Amino acid sequence: MNNFLKKIFIIIQARMTSSRLPGKVMLPVGPKPALQFVVERLAPLSSIARVIIATTDDGSEAPITALCEKLGVGYFRGDTEDVLGRYYGAATDAGAKRGDVIVRLTSDCPLIDPDILKKTVDRFVSGGFDYVSNVEKRTYPRGLDVEVFSFESLELANSKAAEKFEREHVTAYIESTHRSEFRLGSVEDAEDNSKFRITLDEPDDYSAICEIYKLLGYRTDFSYGELIRLLKANPYIFEMNHHVEQKKV
Repeated sequence: MNNFLKKIFIIIQARMTSSRLPGKVMLPVGPKPALQFVVERLAPLSSIARVIIATTDDGSEAPITALCEKLGVGYFRGDTEDVLGRYYGAATDAGAKRGDVIVRLTSDCPLIDPDILKKTVDRFVSGGFDYVSNVEKRTYPRGLDVEVFSFESLELANSKAAEKFEREHVTAYIESTHRSEFRLGSVEDAEDNSKFRITLDEPDDYSAICEIYKLLGYRTDFSYGELIRLLKANPYIFEMNHHVEQKKV
């Protein structure tokens, strides 16, 4: 990974006010809250990237900021609805500037994979893109989503985005409404594993994620290959939440 020469900021959006599963990021998955698993899964990247939790300033965020302080993770409080502004505030507060790389993750991905993240950043840097994700053409399971973009793209989106959905969904300005203005790239899996759903959005998702971590012995050092083998060997996990409809953007 010789392309990791720029500063990388991994910004994870987290709030307590999810409409479908309130407080989901702090729900216990065995011995730890879900958000702690997200942070611990990123530990192998600590030498090349800085992790920041972008939470809200609506008064509900105390459990999140308390966990950040316990884990020694930086955090930023910002507007609950203007998530794009919150991301930009988190990036600039952490010292990000032009030339730096921003990685967007969400806190409902407690199985996030550090190697997939590195692969996406490497594609972004080596290809000279403005934005690269593994969701443009979905082949990875939902719940391993990674978006990588330049600080310049974030800065431009924050200054120009005017529609509510562009402010609420951080990258909508870049990868949707104004995509022709940006150089976009994609990262895809060697096989299509997109049928698996391992994101935390509804109670059945929570049950599935708890079951996965139980089978893993609550380890955080597992590989993507190990995770896929586990899912294929235990098809009942797929049945637990495959019916859940993803919230529309």
